[in-house]
Amino acid sequence: MDEGTKRMEEGLNSPLNDEGDNKDGLKKQVTIRSSKGGSTVERDKDTMAKPVAVDELEEQPLVKKKTKRVATLDAFRGLTIVLMILVDDAGEAYPRIDHSPWNGCTLADFVMPFFLFIVGVAIALALKRIPKIRNAVKKIILRTMKLLFWGVILQGGYSHAPNDLEYGVNMKFIRWFGILQRIALVYCVVALIETFTTKLKPTTLGSGYLSIFTAYKWQWLGGFVAFLIYMITTFTLYVPDWSFVDRFNGDEPKRYTVICGMRGHLGPACNAVGHVDRQACTLSSPGDGTLREDAPSWCRAPFEPEGLLSSISAILSGTIGIHYGHVLIHFKGHSERLKQWVSMGFVLLIIAIILHFTDAIPINKQLYSFSYVCFTAGAAGIVFSGFYILE
Repeated sequence: MDEGTKRMEEGLNSPLNDEGDNKDGLKKQVTIRSSKGGSTVERDKDTMAKPVAVDELEEQPLVKKKTKRVATLDAFRGLTIVLMILVDDAGEAYPRIDHSPWNGCTLADFVMPFFLFIVGVAIALALKRIPKIRNAVKKIILRTMKLLFWGVILQGGYSHAPNDLEYGVNMKFIRWFGILQRIALVYCVVALIETFTTKLKPTTLGSGYLSIFTAYKWQWLGGFVAFLIYMITTFTLYVPDWSFVDRFNGDEPKRYTVICGMRGHLGPACNAVGHVDRQACTLSSPGDGTLREDAPSWCRAPFEPEGLLSSISAILSGTIGIHYGHVLIHFKGHSERLKQWVSMGFVLLIIAIILHFTDAIPINKQLYSFSYVCFTAGAAGIVFSGFYILE
């Protein structure tokens, strides 16, 4: 028997289902190198398998990595939603947690500024990198329009009186301003400033505690402009005598006249915030409730708690929130972040307490006063820092 016939017989006598060397022998490692300088792809291929082209490997779509979420922000958002549900459902049963009638701050008064704080932090994280400014601006405008649309639909008066629906809509009595509209305004202003100043963002910060403030001076300038508009209008705008028609109590409409003729008043009847809202907003009141018998006549007047001038002041809440987001981005050490957050939170609280107890600018949610901005933003910063420590 010659040597070739002997090797053939040995091959026929060997088991085909052997998982040993024979199986490995039928495979070999194929190394494919990209001619474009890409990484080497190595895999075991069957010798009878069809070879894979390099171009096909390169054209395979990459799996998009999931965005890493900030657990602290998620926890803070969850707390705010719980507070919102709590005060909405239990506010009437427990007046102490419901909105303060005028000066002061209750549990319910933290909900709106907490949401605006969250919006600011989220903007800083979402707009950390902006490939194309034009596309970013389009998305911001579109999202703003969506918030405005749903705000008018949900709080414009359509769904608040399902038993009194009438054909036709009286445009004078639609509530154009509201909670979602305020969020839309704050989001639009803060996000646009962040977008248009993206090329001015620093890659590294200088030394010193104030370096984070100087690096984002344009964001703070936007907040300062909103602060100036609010303060100048509130303390210099002349509020004349005004009258209104009570259409919501009793069968017959009745006209009342409120005597004002003053500037800089922060009381319920003759403040500039209410005057601007009466000129810019509609005639409908966002809420109706039982009044005390000795309540003054102006208590029956329409008042918009999320009106135009107070919403301009709310831009500051978003500005402070985006600052906390910038700190999260630029400072990598836990102690450095907490130093920035906690110190600013306590400074804001101290400013608010001084302004309130000296009667310079009382804490007032209805007016969205500067002391109210500082107090709620400081509280948000402290709570946010507490969640960060627990994370």
